[in-house]
Amino acid sequence: MVRGNARFIAGEPKHPRQDVERRESLASKQEPDAALFGCSDSRLAAEIIFDKGIGDLFVVRNAGQIISESVVGSLEYAVGVLHVPLIVVLGHDECGAVHAAIASQAADAAPLPPHIAKLISKIVPAVRRVALTAGLAIEPQRADPFEVGREHLRDTISELLDASELISDAIAAGTLAIIGANYRLLEGRAVPDIHVGNLTISSQEGAHT
Repeated sequence: MVRGNARFIAGEPKHPRQDVERRESLASKQEPDAALFGCSDSRLAAEIIFDKGIGDLFVVRNAGQIISESVVGSLEYAVGVLHVPLIVVLGHDECGAVHAAIASQAADAAPLPPHIAKLISKIVPAVRRVALTAGLAIEPQRADPFEVGREHLRDTISELLDASELISDAIAAGTLAIIGANYRLLEGRAVPDIHVGNLTISSQEGAHT
């Protein structure tokens, strides 16, 4: 994935494993190298930014990469059934959900539609921590969006491990790693921020170009 992202950044993607033969070979099975859980933002198409092919990534996305029952179940399927050795949790700068969470903390903030409000409620703790650290406890709506996104990324990984015994057991057994990364929209670069678990097995098993 690192090599593929480097090709994307350089504007030299290979678009591997996207031909008819690859499609036909996967019609009755899948053996992805990794699972990716990221934001639904239209600028974060995983197979494009990592220059991967059909069947290489098991992708789960929602706005703001928010942990939910469906997300945990999907990632447990990737680990428990498809035996992926790696989960990448991908946040990004200029995230609409992060900006909405920050804006929601203003004293005069307009009420949000209930489903959006529930979604961004998972990001609000990160907003408050960043604001408190920056001395903005009274004005959390001024929190730095980049720092909020970074804190939320780490919260997401912690919540995933707390929510899934299957995934935390795989981490403990050394058969799974989780990497949290932040994607820079302008550069096209995925920057690792935090990792948990055994990265060696992930490197050995995820050997596609």
